[in-house]
Amino acid sequence: MKIRLNPDQELVNTVKAGLAARGNHCPCVREMSDDTLCMCKQFREQIADPEFEGYCHCMLYYKEK
Repeated sequence: MKIRLNPDQELVNTVKAGLAARGNHCPCVREMSDDTLCMCKQFREQIADPEFEGYCHCMLYYKEK
């Protein structure tokens, strides 16, 4: 398993700026809780699945099989 940043540097910069503005909480959701801290619970659950390959919902990270 390998997790990498999106190769689109502009998108990465935008998401990272959103993370910084929200105390490292996902900028793509309204809720601010332990579940929305980056890497969010949703992506942690996805990467736990050995069959999952793809981006987190804000497209910052990509998990390769």
